[in-house]
Amino acid sequence: MLTCFAPDLTPASANYQLSEDESKHAVRVLRLGISDAVELLDGRGGRYQAAVAEANPKRCQLRITAHETVAPRPYFTHVAVAPTKNLDRLEWFVEKAVEVGVERISFLRCARSERRELKLDRLQKIAVSAMKQSGQAWLPQLDDMRDYAEFVTTAAPETCFIAHLEKGERTALAQVAGAGPGCCVLIGPEGDFTPGEIALALGRGIRPVTLGASRLRTETAALAAVFTSHSCR
Repeated sequence: MLTCFAPDLTPASANYQLSEDESKHAVRVLRLGISDAVELLDGRGGRYQAAVAEANPKRCQLRITAHETVAPRPYFTHVAVAPTKNLDRLEWFVEKAVEVGVERISFLRCARSERRELKLDRLQKIAVSAMKQSGQAWLPQLDDMRDYAEFVTTAAPETCFIAHLEKGERTALAQVAGAGPGCCVLIGPEGDFTPGEIALALGRGIRPVTLGASRLRTETAALAAVFTSHSCR
């Protein structure tokens, strides 16, 4: 079944027109015709069943036949990560995190970051595609890049954790993340957080955690944090 993203749909909607690109894909590529089924997701928990009312390759019209609202997941997973220099690796993380189930992704500009700027347009498209492919009803929030210090000083320390590689006592994320309604995990760049950045987080009451014995790449560590949070759901 074709699944489309329809952010402007509401439970009161009786009809919906696909975009020109989606109309072409539905009618000319998938060969959908009158009464064929289409699923629509609004990214806010709304899942709609629809049927083709007009199979026009430029403006395919749908008739809404059913609607359900999927409740938010009981545990909120937020990953704040320093983007990798290689965008392919960052895009891979966003895709897989959305498929697994993440509520929010923030991007950090750290002292050792190799990427200082980031455009969200393509990452948003990847997130939408992953949501549709995996059947998730909620589209995660993607935040613009922020300076690390600015982010840390506004984070809630009781549910925020920093995964770093410096020596010192660290607790496994799986052992502490479930104490609250959710967690935010800070993941540094390939060169790790600087001692000063770690000290800033610890001084704010953010607790140090480990994701395991292996030294992980940035995108792998970020995805591991998402997987670990699922054990708390």
